[in-house]
Amino acid sequence: MLMKQKVTLYTLRTPHGLRATITNLGGRVVSLFVPDRNGIPRDVVLGFENVEDYLPENHRSDFGAAIGRYANRLNNGQITIDGQTYQLPQNDGKNCLHGGSDGWQYRIFNVEEVGDSRLVLSLVSEDGDSGFPGNVCARVTYMLTDDNALDIQYEAVTDEPTVINMTNHSYFNLNGDASTDILNHLLTIDADRYTPIGETFIPTGELAFVEGTPMDFRQSKPIGCDIAADFEQLRIGRGYDHNWVLNTKGDDSRPCAHLESPVTGIALEVYTTEPGMQVYTGNFLDGTVVGKGGVVYQQRAAVCLETQKFPDSPNRHWPESDAFLRPGEVFRSHTKFRFL
Repeated sequence: MLMKQKVTLYTLRTPHGLRATITNLGGRVVSLFVPDRNGIPRDVVLGFENVEDYLPENHRSDFGAAIGRYANRLNNGQITIDGQTYQLPQNDGKNCLHGGSDGWQYRIFNVEEVGDSRLVLSLVSEDGDSGFPGNVCARVTYMLTDDNALDIQYEAVTDEPTVINMTNHSYFNLNGDASTDILNHLLTIDADRYTPIGETFIPTGELAFVEGTPMDFRQSKPIGCDIAADFEQLRIGRGYDHNWVLNTKGDDSRPCAHLESPVTGIALEVYTTEPGMQVYTGNFLDGTVVGKGGVVYQQRAAVCLETQKFPDSPNRHWPESDAFLRPGEVFRSHTKFRFL
């Protein structure tokens, strides 16, 4: 049924050598070519070469996708709005992850606008879609900008109270070679705190300080520096799979994170209006998926930098991470991945 709708691959370019291919199937960034220190274009994201590989019956993946309605996890697959509890899909143990097993990463978006460096996609998510209330109209705008960035703008409106949390789920490997891991990547995160998780990956409710722990990336260090440390949070996550509480607090004029490959010299700055960022180090990649170029995706083949509301925010009511959307309001979110 899915493939009866038109799926297309769009190419965006800039004069500076940045090039992205994006499909309306899941709003996925399929490839992202960035010049390395020698001017050689390197594809810095994981994904597939054939559209069929993105279909859920072939691979359940989030590679490059526009995630919705709610990115990350919701405890027991439930939300309560104005006293009414809604049961959502439980596709991650008892939790709802990335909108459920039929999330937006598997939907075909409408194409509203196409240009040399700009693509606008939209989606209507009907009331009751995967259990979420309200008819939601969402829009994602991708732009390649003159400052060498992939700029992503999200908007959504609803006709009933609901929750919304959209992100991009690109898997980055700035080595430009997904047969190598990302443990050598230098990562900096402007965050003094993070949200610890319990055994089911749901936040405990604490906003813990990173100081003195392997979660401290306030100064640049290799991702692999502490990833195998004897630390309970890393044992639970099988590595890093945690949300950082960003010091930028929604100020998208300041970078909240910096990632760099010493192999290629490609560096990436992240800017966002979101209060949090999930860092996921490909812990569940296990060599069973073959991606672009026939490369087998092994554990730690990539790192995801998912700007977001905090995980399980609707059930926590963190004031700095309000995920509720009501009629008359417009959800807006902005994230920029700028390459240096």
